[in-house]
Amino acid sequence: MKIHPTAIVDPGAELDGSVTVGPYTLIGPHVKIAAGTTIAGHVVIEGHTTIGRDNRIFQFGSIGAANQDKKYQGEPTQLVIGEGNTIREFVTLHVGTVQDKAVTRIGDDNWIMAYTHIAHDCVVGSHTTLANNATLAGHVELGDWVTIGGLTGIHQFVKVGAHAMVGFASAVSQDVPPFMLVDGNPLAVRGVNVVGLKRREFSAARIAAVRQMHKLLYREGRTLDAARAAIADLAHAAPEAAGDVALMAGFLAAASRGIAR
Repeated sequence: MKIHPTAIVDPGAELDGSVTVGPYTLIGPHVKIAAGTTIAGHVVIEGHTTIGRDNRIFQFGSIGAANQDKKYQGEPTQLVIGEGNTIREFVTLHVGTVQDKAVTRIGDDNWIMAYTHIAHDCVVGSHTTLANNATLAGHVELGDWVTIGGLTGIHQFVKVGAHAMVGFASAVSQDVPPFMLVDGNPLAVRGVNVVGLKRREFSAARIAAVRQMHKLLYREGRTLDAARAAIADLAHAAPEAAGDVALMAGFLAAASRGIAR
């Protein structure tokens, strides 16, 4: 184990022998860190925090601190971080609350840039990108492959669907359906995140089906219920995109704050 002599690691912490810890870093007694993870200097990792394999945590991060919910009374809630994440400077990740899931959860292969804040009980999927100063309030959920632009704020309990992209300096107070490209304050849907889908090797048929779902939701003046019914029918018309249609249908059925328009 490569632990700098100025670092303070509580004897109760569980670190794999391959973990690297930089100077002046503080690691608390309930922390678990798996193989291959590298922690730079001046990082504080506390609380009931579990960190998976091969993460890179840069200097000055605050990982697993008590959350900023006034109801929090020091309960042993958790922060769970997956594998292969990059967590840049001054990122703050907080533990959950007993009023919700009691855990804040980060998936795998996420690119979390400087000054990002992920509050209590958030669920962040895998392969996401959160640009500088992205701010997630409590209970926010991000699907896989989501991109959040810099200086963007996301209201508590909001859900952002898989493959969606939120542009720079946006204010997100309603749920963002999968595959959509949104930005602004007030937020507006600008179209489909076609560039992202092409980078993930979506076929032309799948992209065409996503465009059709966007049209049904936003371009034909349908009610949400009517749009949902029409989207469900696409699974038969475009069998190659059946999984994408199911993803959208499930998201719309679970949307709790209304969807971004």
